[in-house]
Amino acid sequence: MDRSLIDRYEQGISELRAALAGMSDADMKAVPIPGKWSTHQVVIHLADAEAAFADRIRRILAQDDPQLLAWDENLFVQRLHYEGQSSQDAVELIALTRRQLLRILRAAGDADLMRAGMHSERGRQTVIDVLGYAVPHLTHHLKFVAEKRRALGK
Repeated sequence: MDRSLIDRYEQGISELRAALAGMSDADMKAVPIPGKWSTHQVVIHLADAEAAFADRIRRILAQDDPQLLAWDENLFVQRLHYEGQSSQDAVELIALTRRQLLRILRAAGDADLMRAGMHSERGRQTVIDVLGYAVPHLTHHLKFVAEKRRALGK
C-alpha cells in the first residue's frame, strides 16, 4: 500500500508553522478580508478539525464499524469562544495530535488502514479516506492564510 499520504500528513505540521511565521497577534486577529475569518479563527478551526479527524481515525482503528459524527464548523466558531482561545496553543495541539497519530499510523498494517467506520453524512470511510480529507483540509485553509497575509502586506 502506498503510504505517501501519511508522509504528507506529517508535512502539514511544518507547512502550518511556515504559513504563520512572523505574524503578530494583531496580524492573526485582523480581518483584512471583510466577511472572512481571521487567521486566528482559521487556526482554531484547524485545531478543532484536527481533533475530529484524529478521533475518527482512532475510532476506526480501535472499534468495529464505529459511528463517525459530522460537525458544523460555523457553530463551533459561534459558540466555542474562538476569540478567547490561543492560536499558539492551537498550533501546538495540531502538531502534537499529528505527531502522536503518526506513531499509530506508522505502526498500523495495511489491513488496519482499510478498516472503516460510518460517517453520519458521508457514509463508509476508511482510515485512508479520513486522511484523504485531513491532508487537503489543512492545505485548503493555508491558502486562505496566504491570502490574508497578502492583504496585510506580509
